[in-house]
Amino acid sequence: MLGRLQKIELRDIWRTEDQDFTPWLAREDNITLLGDTLGLELEVEAQEKEVGPFRADILCKDLTDGTWVLIENQLERTDHKHLGQLLTYAAGLQAVTIVWVAAQFTDEHRAALDWLNTVTDDGFRFFALEVELWKIGDSAAAPKFNVVSQPNEWSKTVGAATRRISREALTDTKKLQLDYWLGLHEKILATTAIKSRKPRAQHWTNYSIGRSGMKLGAVLNSRDQRISVEFYLYDEHAADYFSQLEEQRDDIEQALGFGVTWMPLPTKQACRIICHKDNCPLDALTRWDEYQTWMIAKLEIFDKVFRPRVKRLDVSDLVLEQAKEISQT
Repeated sequence: MLGRLQKIELRDIWRTEDQDFTPWLAREDNITLLGDTLGLELEVEAQEKEVGPFRADILCKDLTDGTWVLIENQLERTDHKHLGQLLTYAAGLQAVTIVWVAAQFTDEHRAALDWLNTVTDDGFRFFALEVELWKIGDSAAAPKFNVVSQPNEWSKTVGAATRRISREALTDTKKLQLDYWLGLHEKILATTAIKSRKPRAQHWTNYSIGRSGMKLGAVLNSRDQRISVEFYLYDEHAADYFSQLEEQRDDIEQALGFGVTWMPLPTKQACRIICHKDNCPLDALTRWDEYQTWMIAKLEIFDKVFRPRVKRLDVSDLVLEQAKEISQT
């Protein structure tokens, strides 16, 4: 016997936006649900982030490219006040992806976001999501996000094509790079759970590892005829995180099943852990399937080994130690 869906009033579950809904949405499993709806991998950086005299609800990092994502919440019908806040916060925080979550969007506010997606270049994205709660019988209420406005991918693609260098203007090497990454991108989408980003005509591409300030990378070195897969750390805590991982070096290399090179890169405020495959000329098109198969295998094992470890990396002890040193000076 089938049950019947029953829609629940949002305020029955979340009495207030700032004390109930925003903390709920900022939890890892719920921000993941929202990210999956948008096709993004998000990590919460701050709640009630100060922007001048105001406070933005949630600030996230898009883990695919490291850009800022602003989320503004409204548990009722949209209004001009929240639209103004959204734009003010986006400007103050230099967010490139702006997400407005509300119980209901007016036609005017949905049209406003559609217009913003039309007049801005492809570096900015505006999303409108309506949130609903449903249950069956005595079951717990379940959230559902419905996208009512999003970037017009067709117009974005056409608009970007008129602004960027045409394929004909690319060098032969850049054309090869772009074609190679397109092929790898298709294989990754078809065979793995790794989230692949839009291929570009460059010698590298990145993949999320589940935490900001670090990523997986795949590299084409046409000069040295070498391909590589790496784990790359690149924020102010990179050296400290690298040291914590290096303490686990034997366990990590045993889990990987192959040797890697550990590179601190002190002059770049970055570190990398990398493996290579030599004798891989980029213009050997008949070997691309071999290269891509190797890269995918290494990316998958890097993701399996490093993803749980990066979640456990912690600088809290370091911050406390630095604060103690400062207080003693």
